[in-house]
Amino acid sequence: MTTDDRIIAIIAEQAMLEPGDVTLDASLADLGIDSLGLVECIFAIEEGFDITVPFNANDPTASDFDISSVGAIIAAVKQLQADQAG
Repeated sequence: MTTDDRIIAIIAEQAMLEPGDVTLDASLADLGIDSLGLVECIFAIEEGFDITVPFNANDPTASDFDISSVGAIIAAVKQLQADQAG
């Protein structure tokens, strides 16, 4: 399973949707994911990819982690993987 597919699966699970229903340009709000669901997604991504996501749940807009869309989240995770791999 690719990184993209794994992230989409995590987000789909939180949204209670099928992975095929999650589009790259959808925001988490579009998918019905609230702030608690967002935090669950972040935790699942951290566990699934063994990375630390720079995300502040108290002030999501102050984070360096782009959560504006599914595609942005995928790109941000790939960048974190590259950064943390050295």
